[in-house]
Amino acid sequence: MDPVIIVGAGPVGLSLALALVRRQVPVVVLDEGTGQDEVRPARTVVLRPDTAGFLERMGCAPAPGEGTLWTGWRTLRRRKLLHRTEFACTHESPSGRHELGAGVGAGDEPGADAAGESPLHCPQHVLTRRLRAALAKESLAEVVTGSRLGILEQDENGVTAHTRSIGDATAERSAGIWWRGSYLVGCDGPRSTVRKLLDVRFPGRTAVERHAVAALRAELPWPDEAVLHRSPPRGGEVLARPLPGGRWRMDWLVPPRGELVTPEALVTRVRDTLAGWCGHTPPYELLDTGVHTVHHRLARRWRVGRAFLAGDAAHLLGAFGTQELDEGLRDADNLAWKLSLAWHHQASETLLDSYQAERRTAVGARLRAADQALPLLRSNSSWPAVRRSLLPGTSGGADALLTDGHVGTGPLGALPTYARSPLTPSATSSSGGVPQVATAPGAPVDDVPVTAPDGSTARLRDRLGGDLLVVLVAPGTGVWERRHWLGAGLMPRLAAAVSALPVRAELLVTEGYPGAAAHTVLVVRPDGHLVAAMSGVRTADLHACVDAARGGSPVPPQGAGSGARADDTAQSAGSASARR
Repeated sequence: MDPVIIVGAGPVGLSLALALVRRQVPVVVLDEGTGQDEVRPARTVVLRPDTAGFLERMGCAPAPGEGTLWTGWRTLRRRKLLHRTEFACTHESPSGRHELGAGVGAGDEPGADAAGESPLHCPQHVLTRRLRAALAKESLAEVVTGSRLGILEQDENGVTAHTRSIGDATAERSAGIWWRGSYLVGCDGPRSTVRKLLDVRFPGRTAVERHAVAALRAELPWPDEAVLHRSPPRGGEVLARPLPGGRWRMDWLVPPRGELVTPEALVTRVRDTLAGWCGHTPPYELLDTGVHTVHHRLARRWRVGRAFLAGDAAHLLGAFGTQELDEGLRDADNLAWKLSLAWHHQASETLLDSYQAERRTAVGARLRAADQALPLLRSNSSWPAVRRSLLPGTSGGADALLTDGHVGTGPLGALPTYARSPLTPSATSSSGGVPQVATAPGAPVDDVPVTAPDGSTARLRDRLGGDLLVVLVAPGTGVWERRHWLGAGLMPRLAAAVSALPVRAELLVTEGYPGAAAHTVLVVRPDGHLVAAMSGVRTADLHACVDAARGGSPVPPQGAGSGARADDTAQSAGSASARR
């Protein structure tokens, strides 16, 4: 079978390509650039634990010293500390215990709320460089730089794309190159050529927020903590987020249109902000500056036949701490395992359609929450009068809502749940009711410790990214020797049932899972979302559950020959860049 063509070599396109080749699916990445990424310290990304885990499983998470895990988050208003959150960090802070300086918020503090795992903050070029380096080692991947897409055609068996070289006028290249692929994914940014060739509309709002941005090195009163300061002494709003090596990214909210952010004005903002926080202007080194404009847009369709959209080509967001790259990496994680099933085993229309049904719905909900909050958080109107009609479940006013968006909670920041996914099996069961667990179908699973039949142990998150997972809740397995529990109780029957499934799945055991009784069986998707939970070993129900997770039995396309199997990948890779 032909390779998957990926148009665009930003973090989303590169991560999708790497996720596919790790599943033995050959890819061709068409990159308009030179393959050398611009170093911009002020262009940074914030990764939630799920997307950081996605990168870590592929060996591409920023190394120590390249990214920072925040120890906490604090919200200031004028000269008062309103809220402080402490993260459950998994690292030792290089600065040790933190003592408050003499600036704003250094007085008595309210008790800090406990939050989940810390976000990971790093420069974007660091992440892109690591993804490129990892992909360069893969024999199933071909990255073609200086290639601009001009024509995209489809038929029932694949896609055909035509590219021309950028900046190469030789006779050999002037006619361009035809590429043949099984599928094509447009990860080519906000001005996506793929989206235009597919004639997909991209409605939304322009310039909903604008920020003056600076990266600098300075010593602030709150090492390793992110700070949101609303209405500081000179007005406005400023956000400071730590980076490695004593560096910070700082964002000042400016009017969406009209105000020109000059270098002199930005330096004044830096000095005034540092003086307000530290009591004086401390020594600092200005590393990079820029202006970041936030747009909100959502493509009407994310799938057209064998072509898909992902990342900035499919959506734009970013107000109130929503993270565009986070959503783009979730697109890649969601789509990779589905395209892998389609490439190796063919796939039903339900499976391929589920990418749009799940991801577009999740991003759309995030955009709606942000759009509803904009007139409240960016105006002087009374929040209490309208709070009950907007964003159910939020409390504490505008400042708390802003905090939710940045720390990854609430409507603006919580992990997506695919509650109405077409891949969710029916709740009915042939052998009784559905067991109650703390995770709803379609929601991300908890990261519990698990044990494989070979005795190896890991966190559940570390086993994602490959096959479906079947997890048995079996208290006591942690203290028993493997030879005892492997052949006892439900394990032999469950192992036999898993081996007979229509697609490959990995069997794991855990001591416990939130809300789950002993002998509960969980089926988990490769991207970490729960398919379903069932009581005991019910082979027919397990088979039906897994069949629903793959979208039902695939229907071979009319006129198609025998597709390439997983063990034919080496032969397919030899013609990964099939040209016509």
